[in-house]
Amino acid sequence: MNIHEYQAKQLLAKYGVAVPFEIPAKSLAEVRPAADKIAASGSSRVVVKSQIHAGGRGKGTFKTGFQGGVKVASSVDEAVSFAEKMLGNVLVTKQTGADGRKVQTLLLAAGEKIKKEFYLAVLLDRANSRPLVMASTEGGMDIEEVAEKHPEKIFKEHIDPAVGIMPFQARKISAALGLKGDLFNAGVKLITGVYNTWWECDAAMVELNPLAVVELADGKETVMALDAKISLDDNALYRHKDILEMRDLNEEAPLEIEASKFNLNYIKLDGSIACLVNGAGLAMATMDIIQHFGGNPANFLDVGGGASKEQVTAAFKIILSDPNVKGILVNIFGGIMDCNVIATGIVAAVKETHLNIPLVVRLEGNNVAAGKKTLAESGVAIITGDSMADAAQKVVKAVGK
Repeated sequence: MNIHEYQAKQLLAKYGVAVPFEIPAKSLAEVRPAADKIAASGSSRVVVKSQIHAGGRGKGTFKTGFQGGVKVASSVDEAVSFAEKMLGNVLVTKQTGADGRKVQTLLLAAGEKIKKEFYLAVLLDRANSRPLVMASTEGGMDIEEVAEKHPEKIFKEHIDPAVGIMPFQARKISAALGLKGDLFNAGVKLITGVYNTWWECDAAMVELNPLAVVELADGKETVMALDAKISLDDNALYRHKDILEMRDLNEEAPLEIEASKFNLNYIKLDGSIACLVNGAGLAMATMDIIQHFGGNPANFLDVGGGASKEQVTAAFKIILSDPNVKGILVNIFGGIMDCNVIATGIVAAVKETHLNIPLVVRLEGNNVAAGKKTLAESGVAIITGDSMADAAQKVVKAVGK
């Protein structure tokens, strides 16, 4: 689950990470009072930031033609003017696709005097089965670009999950960023807080880009998270009711929201051949083989290892809600899954939805003979595939007719 920047900073602040003075606004009526408070705090500038679940906001373009989803205002009136052009309008960035995202929340923040920008992130290194802290002096840039062109500028520190981040490790990272004196100590505190946020919130990733050295009103310098992104592990959300309440359904595709109600993993794509598969790996392979034989997958849909008849029916309804779907490939390998349960669900779903597009089914594994018998005796129009390749070729051919 993704959350907005302002929500991410609220979590970070809880664990001692310094963030700017900022106020979210969900309506134009809330903008001026928020901007007034920021101006009253002593800030000469007010930063107005569109809150959507996508990167590249600053370089994005609204469908109205207004440029930039992040603006720095030199007065309260200018901040309100920017807000009027952002709130309620659709912002298109390199990550949103052509459809863009409607901006329904703004974040108004004090304009900090930036002296130096860094990059800091915590994520899970699956190859080493350990948390990984990544830091770079090249902040404010695309970290993938830094990794490609200047890999030597990325510092990595693995953390032992049994003991957590140790003080000497936080000091190593702070030193790698070139921080000295009071900034070094502030960096140690911030790095520790970022790691603790990742660990305590069961996050998949915490990313600060940029983390910055800023000059305060009294002339002193400190380190601060100017931008933040947090992705949460869905499997752990039951432990974090407060974080679950941060979920913004406006940022999620309607079909994906519906799928989540039935514990289905669904992601809509642009193709015409829908997939219903058990297991994420097999689902990825199914999409690949459809592409290999000349088709285009319409979705990723993993029904999991123990799907029920009701889940299969729900999956069909979700698939058929996509007007681009011209055919369906069901690819099931029964390990935990009982092929006959899937077959029964398929038959019920076909009848309930009055399916009128080609349906190709490939079943293998646990109780497959009973499953194939259920399909054969159902009286519904189903094309069977003897193998994954055979099923993929058949659905591509059927859709192409």
